[in-house]
Amino acid sequence: MRKNLYFIIIVFSLSSCYTYQVKKQADTAGDNKQESKKNGAPVNTASAPMQSPAAGSPNVKAQQATPVPVNIQEKLAPNKNVKIDVEGRSYKIIVDRWESDSLVAHPVHHPKKILKFHKNQINSEKIAEKRFSQPIADIITVSVYAGIGALIWYLLH
Repeated sequence: MRKNLYFIIIVFSLSSCYTYQVKKQADTAGDNKQESKKNGAPVNTASAPMQSPAAGSPNVKAQQATPVPVNIQEKLAPNKNVKIDVEGRSYKIIVDRWESDSLVAHPVHHPKKILKFHKNQINSEKIAEKRFSQPIADIITVSVYAGIGALIWYLLH
């Protein structure tokens, strides 16, 4: 019984409610359609010139397929705790500053070690910010309450 209790205590002490999550970009074309539906204003298609379906669909697909340009310097602001992917390798860093086109940062648990990356080396699609995860916190809370309840029940019987 003691080994199980120690194991449970170790597992809960090592778990964290913070995870690295990639921010999703909003689709501007989809947002405009949703806003017009919410406002109840009908879309005026009569004033637009009629196009054949074959000619109009590649243009629409091309507009939706092109990603919105991401400014890496805005995503990686100073003192942010992020996980980046640089040339196939992942780093958990805290951003210190930008020196022209180079990012100066240090690893999370090694503040004396300095890392420098050029902005072209960083994969902008895989920049993940450290955020609080409510579902994980709820799971840990319920588990701790269940453990306390089981301990009380065990002591009473």
